[in-house]
Amino acid sequence: MLHEAMLYTRGKDDRVDCFLCSHRCRIADQRYGICGVRRNQGGTLYTYAYGEAVAANVDPVEKKPLYHFLPGTNTFSIAAFGCNFRCDFCQNWRISQVTKEKGNEIPGYLLSPEEIVEDARKLECRSISYTYTEPTIFFEYAFDTARIARDSGLYNIFVSNGYMTPEAFSTIHPHLDACNVDLKSFRDEFYRKTCRARLQPVLDTIKLLGESDVWTEITTLIIPGANDSREELTDIASFIAQTDPSIPWHISRFFPAYKSTATGPTPIEKMLEAYEIGKRQGLHFIYTGNVPGESMDINCPNCRITVLKRGPGAETVARNLQNGRCANCGREIQGVFF
Repeated sequence: MLHEAMLYTRGKDDRVDCFLCSHRCRIADQRYGICGVRRNQGGTLYTYAYGEAVAANVDPVEKKPLYHFLPGTNTFSIAAFGCNFRCDFCQNWRISQVTKEKGNEIPGYLLSPEEIVEDARKLECRSISYTYTEPTIFFEYAFDTARIARDSGLYNIFVSNGYMTPEAFSTIHPHLDACNVDLKSFRDEFYRKTCRARLQPVLDTIKLLGESDVWTEITTLIIPGANDSREELTDIASFIAQTDPSIPWHISRFFPAYKSTATGPTPIEKMLEAYEIGKRQGLHFIYTGNVPGESMDINCPNCRITVLKRGPGAETVARNLQNGRCANCGREIQGVFF
């Protein structure tokens, strides 16, 4: 559905400057931005990623992944098509790499912001997650939904690549409660070559989130031979620790996908190495994903008892928290609990 975009300015000769994401595209008349879903038509910027969902599902909030935000609750996950990255290893490439510019047929269906909120409430979800693809790219759709959701008592979650501009963040901030950011690498060369983007804007977004009241968790997919050196993993963990050592770091195991099928799965030994690096850098909460026997339990960094134990379906089966503190030693456990 065609909808006028937010976060752009008009320039000379019907050009527009888009400042939704950190590509900050200058778009000539009848041309698209890098995302392939925002088009300049006669000096007005329009988005095609509005009002048409390509996915709508109920998920445990732990799948986002968010382990310290409303644990044990369900979230209504919503996505529109498109992305501003071109990652070779994308898990959701069938919807994220679809663009109007390429003339792709859009696989979605009409679903208004009001209907999203209504569905979330009917399905007894505590939150709405803008996920699967990049929520910044369907920003107007997410923004309108988030405002209605907040008025209806629902929480809002972004699962993002972190490439939004400060202007975009300040716009969504009043309605945003939590965010998981993919920190894909700590090397600009990786971002330029693999994602067709840059590293620094992602770091800037994480710093902005760290200074805000938006609950934040970070995910890094460990790709063999690409971002898994001891030096780089140390740099990632050190950056998170310097931002806030209580930000949970999710280390996710790579499996071949999309254009990255020649690389095998991440060795378990490398996952354990990354975990130990995170501990040495002072991170309080580290979780491994896509590995046998992975645990979603939250342990107290001080006395090490399990303060929140989850079952195999992410349901909470035991809680040793009292007013957000460890019931054993009294240490504060950072997160949004209820």
